[in-house]
Amino acid sequence: MRISTLAFVMAGGKGTRLEPLTADRSKPAVPFGGKYRIIDFVLSNLINSGINSIYVLTQFKSQSLTEHLQTTWNFGSLLKNQFIIAVPAQQRTGEHWYRGTADAIYQNFNLIDDHKPDRVVIFGGDHIFKMNVEQMLQFHITVGAEVTIAAIPVPIEKAREFGVMQVDEHWRITGFQEKPKNPTPIPGRPDLALASMGNYIFERASLMEMLRADAANPASSHDFGKDVLPAMLAGGRAMYAWDFSRNRIPGSSNPANDCYWRDVGTLDAYYEANMDLRAVSPELDLYNQDWPIRAEPNNWPPAKFVHNTEGRVGQAIQSIVCEGAIISGATVIDSVIGTRCKINSYSEVHQSVLLEDVDVGRGARIRRCIIDKHVRIPPNDVIGYNRDDDAKRFHVTESGIVVIRKNQVVEPLRR
Repeated sequence: MRISTLAFVMAGGKGTRLEPLTADRSKPAVPFGGKYRIIDFVLSNLINSGINSIYVLTQFKSQSLTEHLQTTWNFGSLLKNQFIIAVPAQQRTGEHWYRGTADAIYQNFNLIDDHKPDRVVIFGGDHIFKMNVEQMLQFHITVGAEVTIAAIPVPIEKAREFGVMQVDEHWRITGFQEKPKNPTPIPGRPDLALASMGNYIFERASLMEMLRADAANPASSHDFGKDVLPAMLAGGRAMYAWDFSRNRIPGSSNPANDCYWRDVGTLDAYYEANMDLRAVSPELDLYNQDWPIRAEPNNWPPAKFVHNTEGRVGQAIQSIVCEGAIISGATVIDSVIGTRCKINSYSEVHQSVLLEDVDVGRGARIRRCIIDKHVRIPPNDVIGYNRDDDAKRFHVTESGIVVIRKNQVVEPLRR
C-alpha cells in the first residue's frame, strides 16, 4: 500500500558509554523518567505528528527492545499502513550486519520498495526530546529539499561530537563536517556551532540513488554523517537544515521549552536528564496531554505514602514517584522513583534515579545513585557518601554518580 511518509528509527546502537545500564539491553531500551524507555520519546513524536508507518531497526542486545515494542506499541492489524515493527539485521546484502547508519537503510530497501513513499524519515532512537515532525516535514516540502537535517546550536566545545553545518540565509546547507576537530562557529556566535541532531527527511528517489552509490564505494564507511551527506553536498544536492528553535508543541505552556533536546549517551548525561524532571516547571513537560509520551501499559496500583509518626514519615519532596511504588516511613528528596519500588522505613533517598522494582532496606541511605531494576539495598547500608567505599562495590562515574547494575546482589559494605 502506497503511503506518503515512511519512517525508520535507528535503534541498533550498543550504547557502550552507558554501561552497565546497557549490559543487557540496547541504548534505546534503557528506562528513563521512572516509567518510560528512551525510544518512547521518538516514537511518541512520530505518532503525535501523524506519522504512523514506522520500522525500528535493531541489532545489538535487541530482545528487551523488541518485547517493549510488542507490549507498548502494538497497533493491531485493522489498518495496514499503521504499524511499528522491529526489524533485526537480516544480512540481505551480504554476510555482514549493519556496517553503518546508511548501510542499515540500504539493507532494508525492500521495505521502501514495498510502500513506495514520497519521502523517508530517518530518526535516531536514543535522544530525549519532543519534536513536531510535521513542522519539519512542511519546511522540507516548502523549500524543495532533497534532504532536510534537524539542527540545534550547541556549545563549540561539544560540537566535536556532532555533525556540524553551515547554512545560508535560507537555511540551505553550504558546509558539513562530521565530528570536526575544529568546528566552524555560527557567524557572530563564536561560542556556538550548528549541530546535526541525527534526524533526517529524504526524498525517496534521492535517498535510494545516494545509498546505491554509497554501497558501491569500497572506501565508504556507509555512514550518513561521514559519507552520504558530504557526498550530497559535494554533488550540489538541495540540502537544508531545519532550525529546531522553530519547534512548537501543541498544548505547550512555555514555547521556550519546546527546544529541549538531550543526548543521553553517557551516564552523567543520563543522570542529569532524569534530574531535569524534578523541577517545578521542567523543561521537558511530561504532563502535556496534547502531546503525550506513551509508556508501557500496566495494572499497577497508585503510588502509596504511609506512616506519619515522629521520625517516620513517608514523604517525597521535589520528586517523581511512579505507579506501584511504596514510600513507607522513608524520605525521598530530589529523586526519580520508578514503578514498583519500595523505600522502607527510616531510609533516605537523595538525588537518585531508581528504575523498576528497587527495594531500599530499612534505615539505608542513598545519595546520587542510578539503581537498575530488581536490586535490593541491604538495611542500614550507605551508598553515595564515600567514593572509595562505593568504588569497591559499584561502578562510579567521574562526577561521582554511583551506578548499580540490573539484578546486582548488593553485599553489605565490609570495612
